[in-house]
Amino acid sequence: MSLLSKVPPTFAAAGEPAAAGATDSRLVQLKAWLQDLNLVQADSCRPASVDASFRRYFRVDVLPAAQGAHGATLVVMDAPPERENTAAFVTVDGLLTEAGVSVPVIVAQDLAQGFLLLSDLGTTTYLQALNHDNAATLYAEALSALVKIQQHSQPGVLPEFDRAFMLRELGIFTEWYVGKHLNTTLTPRQEADLNKVFETIVANCLAQPQVYMHRDYHSRNLMWMDENNPGILDFQDAVYGPITYDAASLLRDAYVSWDEELVLDWVIRYWQHARAAGLPVNKDFDAFYKDFEYMALQRHLKILGIFCRLNYRDGKAMYLGDLPTVMEYVRRTADRYRDLKPLVKLLDVLEQRQPDVRYTF
Repeated sequence: MSLLSKVPPTFAAAGEPAAAGATDSRLVQLKAWLQDLNLVQADSCRPASVDASFRRYFRVDVLPAAQGAHGATLVVMDAPPERENTAAFVTVDGLLTEAGVSVPVIVAQDLAQGFLLLSDLGTTTYLQALNHDNAATLYAEALSALVKIQQHSQPGVLPEFDRAFMLRELGIFTEWYVGKHLNTTLTPRQEADLNKVFETIVANCLAQPQVYMHRDYHSRNLMWMDENNPGILDFQDAVYGPITYDAASLLRDAYVSWDEELVLDWVIRYWQHARAAGLPVNKDFDAFYKDFEYMALQRHLKILGIFCRLNYRDGKAMYLGDLPTVMEYVRRTADRYRDLKPLVKLLDVLEQRQPDVRYTF
């Protein structure tokens, strides 16, 4: 039972701090907005996180007169309107608040400029907090919060994670991992084999019950809190989709990996909790676990492409260090199912690896 990989800690879920100074026009706008609110010390802005999106997060000190209501610090989001959907963050924040989980309180907002002032959920992510002694408890609390969110689900509220959506994400793998990272153009036969695997994955995922889906429910977006743990961040891309997605995101995390026996135990506990809560998970655990694995595979193929895109397009090379963890997930899962075997064979050819012979069912 081992914690296999960890990445350098971050303080929150998303955003890339820009260099402070007069040349940062967004930061100038942001400080002017904060000044007008008369709640925080605008000049106390300092970066609160580093991650993959175009959003930036800053931590700011609350004025003494307002600390009783808001605490010593707040977090301000800078989300350029042409790049980010701040209104979606506000909508999903309301849905998750109604579900009874911990999300930032929106203290002030200016959607036209793309600014939000949020309550501060702290500086300790799950990625920083997790260890062998507390993992079972932290994951149990995160999965309990997930069940609350899923119980609150309603169709027609969030965008659908439909067939076109899934295939679009899988296309990121083909374009950026295969095409750019491996510098390979697939032959017609290879492309046909890969598309057949994609269709198999998507068919399984579409057949699953649908619920609210965070889409990035993992160790970097969950904050360790003393009460009502965890704090949940980076939920603005939430959709309505397969019930196994967020559990797969959490337990097959791209940034931290656990022995399969531990993960299986946590999946079983989530499945039991979800059934007891009346959620429409498959009554047969073996079938549910297959759903979980296929959903995780769809996500991991997308992530391989996204990490490569972050490197080659956006100059964020640190994500390449997480490729081996994600690829190990992909290979282990695809090796277990006959319909997915062509993916392993294709990867062996593309990566010039000797095939790994394993039992298939």
